[in-house]
Amino acid sequence: MRRRRIGWIAGASAAVLVASGAITYAVAEDSGDPGTKTPGAQSADAGFARDMAVHHQQAVEMSYIVRDRTDNEDVRRLAYDIAQTQANQRGMLLGWLDLWELPKVSAEPPMTWMGMGDMPERGDGSLMPGMATDTELKKLQSLNGKRAEILYLQLMTDHHKGGIHMAEGCVAKCTVGVEKQLAQGMVDAQQSELQVMAQMLKERGAEPRS
Repeated sequence: MRRRRIGWIAGASAAVLVASGAITYAVAEDSGDPGTKTPGAQSADAGFARDMAVHHQQAVEMSYIVRDRTDNEDVRRLAYDIAQTQANQRGMLLGWLDLWELPKVSAEPPMTWMGMGDMPERGDGSLMPGMATDTELKKLQSLNGKRAEILYLQLMTDHHKGGIHMAEGCVAKCTVGVEKQLAQGMVDAQQSELQVMAQMLKERGAEPRS
């Protein structure tokens, strides 16, 4: 059952990557349409692309860390799927900013596009909801086996919850249709992965941190 479940996640991730290519092409087509308005630098579309690119990068980093810290096939496969999917999506988000000729960084605090720019940060490298701190990443790098698996699953659970919140914000506020479509796909996929990770934590005698 566990192998079948992880296999489903792998298949879903492959489908997301194929769909992502179609979405990138659709954005390029839309941008070539004289009737399509290019998002501004302060728009939700640009803010989401910038912030989620940073958020995704940390997920990729954590996933490759745990692949070196455990031999468990299920955790390694899940981590690989997350890393591949989010690296691909990150490339799309940055590519859209290039396409729109918008900067990849902003002087405004993260989450400003969601009306949360004045939100207090956790600090220590945690810039947005769900992001791990530098201290937590160092701890993950110091662990092996089951302990590394549990911390990774807990950190990634928090990370997905923060990512879902941001993606839901884009679904509500973004104006580029295909970007909203990608954001909704993130919500759906990460909610499914949250269920998988909760079960994996339970199998290890642990539970999410919050």
